[in-house]
Amino acid sequence: MTHVVVLMGGQSGERPVSLKTGNACADGLERSGYRVTRLDVTTNVWEDLKRLQPDVAFNALHGPFGEDGCIQGLLEFLKIPYTHSGVLSSALAMDKDRAKAVLARAGVPVAEHLVTDRHEAAKEHLMDPPYVVKPVNEGSSLGILIVHEGANRPPAELAGANWPYTDTVMVEKFVAGRELTCGAFNETVWDIIDIVPVSEAFYGYDAKYAPGGSKHILPANLKPNIYQNIQDFTKVAHEALGCRGVSRADFRYDPEKDELVCLEVNTQPGMTETSLVPEMAEHAGTSFESLVAAMVEDASTGR
Repeated sequence: MTHVVVLMGGQSGERPVSLKTGNACADGLERSGYRVTRLDVTTNVWEDLKRLQPDVAFNALHGPFGEDGCIQGLLEFLKIPYTHSGVLSSALAMDKDRAKAVLARAGVPVAEHLVTDRHEAAKEHLMDPPYVVKPVNEGSSLGILIVHEGANRPPAELAGANWPYTDTVMVEKFVAGRELTCGAFNETVWDIIDIVPVSEAFYGYDAKYAPGGSKHILPANLKPNIYQNIQDFTKVAHEALGCRGVSRADFRYDPEKDELVCLEVNTQPGMTETSLVPEMAEHAGTSFESLVAAMVEDASTGR
């Protein structure tokens, strides 16, 4: 029986989501007949993995260390096959600035943006509002600040002593309109979800993870050419960043201006009861149990 260790938790700001993802995936793998060990990742992860000697590591970590190439490098060193993307693509996708450079070069449209220190962004508007300020290497919408049209100055939080994220931030043009997402599993591209936040004005942390926080329209009701473009750009983005296994590309589409941009590519998308990837897979006829089992069978080193 294949022994799968599910890596979850960790110490990033996305720890609660990772625990939900990890437990959901572990449950699904157990129902699929795998021997499963749930490992809450600490600084002792090296010793834990050597002690457990799993056949496969299912990476259910989110955020720094779990999503940025660090844990992937450790698994490569230990020669433990693992799920999702490898060292380079994980590190690249996690850095929003460098990822956008790769996407733009591959022909995927991205929003106008610049990268700066948060204290500089706090002094004055570095682009005309509306715009968005976000940490350059966080996920789950953590640290995102929207500066609305007519705002007199940048958000005060950027200069705060309690700012919990990296000092490097991205200032990005705000693209109005619809929040759309599309997932890929290697060569397969799924249908698109139109995300309509209920509890927030945008698709923030609560809208993502609180039950009822958003409505998901699947498949999204879009013009055929826009629908096809999003699926094509998802595949191009997955390949350009060198992703493996499951990834998810997030887009904004402004119907009034007919403007479509890719916001980012997530190499460790959530797998909770409210998550998008399991919903896309289910719509395509793949149960949650079949999805996580396929991810384990796809695991490797040298990704």
